[in-house]
This record gives sequence, structure tokens and C-alpha cells, in this order.
Amino acid sequence: MTGASRRGMVTLTVVWAIAIAAVIVAATQVLAFRQATIGRETLARTQARWAARAGVETMIAIMEWHTANPDPDDPQAIVRDLEANATGQIETGSWDIRHFIDGQEWAGPLDEHSKLNINLANKAILQTVPNMTMDVVDSIMDWRDADNEVQSLGAEAEYYRNRGFSYAPRNGDFRSIAELELVAGAWPQYVRGEDWNLNGRLDPNENDAKRSLPDDRPDDKLDGGWSSLLTAASRANPNGVSGEPRLNLARATPEEVMARTGVDNQQAGALITFARGSNATMGQILATPLGQLGSRRGAAPTNPGGSSATTGRSTVGRTGGTTPATGGVKSLDPRQLKAVMNECTILDSRGTANATAGKVNLNTASRTLLREVMMLEPRFAESIITRRTGRSEGITSLADLVDLPGVSQSQLITLAQAADVTSSVYTISSRGRNLGSGAEAEIVVVVDRSTVPAQILEYREP
Repeated sequence: MTGASRRGMVTLTVVWAIAIAAVIVAATQVLAFRQATIGRETLARTQARWAARAGVETMIAIMEWHTANPDPDDPQAIVRDLEANATGQIETGSWDIRHFIDGQEWAGPLDEHSKLNINLANKAILQTVPNMTMDVVDSIMDWRDADNEVQSLGAEAEYYRNRGFSYAPRNGDFRSIAELELVAGAWPQYVRGEDWNLNGRLDPNENDAKRSLPDDRPDDKLDGGWSSLLTAASRANPNGVSGEPRLNLARATPEEVMARTGVDNQQAGALITFARGSNATMGQILATPLGQLGSRRGAAPTNPGGSSATTGRSTVGRTGGTTPATGGVKSLDPRQLKAVMNECTILDSRGTANATAGKVNLNTASRTLLREVMMLEPRFAESIITRRTGRSEGITSLADLVDLPGVSQSQLITLAQAADVTSSVYTISSRGRNLGSGAEAEIVVVVDRSTVPAQILEYREP
């Protein structure tokens, strides 16, 4: 090979080496760019997640503060504080917390007590839920009850076994509203409606017609189906609005009742006598003059569906409780009645059924729930909404209801079994957003604030 040929081969080899090196460098640069991009995206999502977490921690801190520092005269103070801090920002991201009730968007966490606990709902109530058929109602009751006897249109273990399902009815309380989908006939489209991920807020895929699941109406409103009216998350709060454990009238001494509620010795004795009788309920104390309760020793009041409570409790809110009722016992004045309803309970040695299920908060319940599901007389339901929206503190006690237009004795008795004016369980749907890239992350947490520290019942990142 001549010298010129050798030089040519060397030159060609060098060119190829340079070309290969250039390709390697380019590939390395592309890979490094991609890795850097992935790294930036991962960092942005992480920062968004921590922003969402900051929102959750802020909400929990506010809840715990109000649990430790309750204001008996302003049960809505916690709601206002949660709303005021529903949006916020840290160094690298921001959070946004909101929810829907009755199709309307609200700032802050979702109050699980704004819904009816499915473990407290009877057959009559369940039949009022939209799209709830009788076979589903009976199947829900079969799922909840402890026996294996089939309701008329229901389903017990044999039904599920014959259809190849790997589960049977719980024969106990529902633990989540998603569990309802296991019940015969309870299809997801009914349980979830448009709220496909059960986070209580409107997501893009829930507002785009049929472009993605679920099928929805692109009207900027969230139809949550049964999940917007029913819950399994709400829990009974063992404390009164003062933050102290509720006083069990069936076991209390007159001195304890007097100290806690401001009643006199005779009134305390009448309350204790009634509470120790059979079938005594707090609703009867709310709806019936105290002297009559003491003489009946827990018997159900007559004419349960009759005259208005303002007639039945003529000494309450009109004479200040100074007129003696039957038996010579003074009726409770408004202040005393409020204290009794807010601080006391009635439990016999056996306790009560579904004692752990939470009641509906009349300060946050939707109009649909009050009128269509709980079946309150429309005038009474509207009076409740007007009363709670007419003052910042809302309804401070069930005693606030006795003088409302449209109220009846029977409605007061029934309402006291299912409703209250405070809440202990909230669902926080916190959406974090990175300030630089706009990347988002969401955290959904269900929190029971009845104790300090608060208890996290559920945590998920959709």
C-alpha cells in the first residue's frame, strides 16, 4: 500500500471515529436532556405534592385548635376558619381545597356530617334517595343486619355465592360509601354519579360530556349521586359543644346535671327520672314540657304528629321557663334547654344501636337532604336554612328549632335522633400546584377531629 493510500485510510478512520464520537455525544446529550426533563417533572410533581400536603396539614391544625378551644356559642367558627385557609402557598407551590354540595362549589373541606350516615338510615329514609329502588333498599338492610334472613326483595350470602362473587354481606355497618357498590343493584353510576373518584370536587374528566369516564353533563356542576347524600364516614362525637364529654342523664347525679346545665334541683331530678325510664330520648326533652316528661318516666309523648312544638312547649322561648308545667316542675328556659341538648345524652346500660355513626349537621346539610331525604316539612326545612344563614354562628343548638315556623313535635323528636349542630369528620381534597411548571398533585384525607391529635381515617393520592 502506498503512502498516499495509508494516509487516506487514516483520514477515513479519523473521520469515522469523529462521526461515531459525535453520535455518542449527541445521544448522551439527548439522554441527559431527557433525564433532566424527567428530573424537573419529578421535582415539580414532588413540590406540588408537598404543597397539597401543606394544605392538608393546615386544615388538620385548624381542626385540632377548634377541638381544643371550642366556642359553644359559635359552632360555625371552625367552618369560617377552614374556608379562610382553603387556599395558600409555600415557597415552591400552592394548595387549593374545595368541595361541592347541592351542585354548588364551596371552599374548604367537605363536612361528612352534611350527609346522612347510611348506617343510621332506615328503610323509609333510603326509599327517598333518588334512583334508590326497593330491591336495593332491602339489599342494603340485608348487608347491614346481623342475620342471614333475606328481606322481601333483598340479597343475603346465597345470592352473591350463586352469582360467583367472592364476598358475602358484611352483616355489619358499612365502612365506606364505596362499599355500597358491592350491594346487589347498587351500580357505580348511582353510587358515584359524576364524582368518579369520590373526592367531592369537580375534576376535568367529570365535566367533559362523554369524552372520558364518567358520562356527565358539562355544566360546571358536580352530581355526586348517592355519595352526595349518604356517607359511612361520619362519627358520633362523644363530646358536647363545650368540648367536655357528654353527660349521661341516665347515670348522672342531680349535682352533676345542675352544674353542667344550669337547671335547678327539681328540674335535674325530673330529667334524671325521665332518662332512667324506658324508651327515653333526647328528642322528647326537646319537644315536650319538662313536667310531663318527669311524670311519664320516659314514655313516648302523646299526639306525636300533632300540634306545633311552639304550642307543645308554650313555656319555652315565651315565658322564659318561669311557668310551672305539669307536676310543679318548671319548664326549661331557652338557655337551659340549649345546655341540656348540647351537653347531655341518654344511654342505658346497653348503649344504643349504631352509637358510632355520626349525625347530620343542620348547619351544613343541603336543601336536598333536608327536604327530599330526611322528609322535613318544606316550610320547616326552609326555616332551618334561613335561621342558619341569617347569623354567622349558624344554629347553635337543636333548641334553636323549637320556635321555627313549620316545626311540629313529631319532627323535633325525629330530628333529634338524626341531627345535631356540630361535625367531627371532614374530607380534605387538597390539590397542590407547582409554581413554576404548573404540575399538579392531589391528596384526599378523611379526618376525625373529635380528639387531639386528630385521627386520619383514610389517606389516598388519586
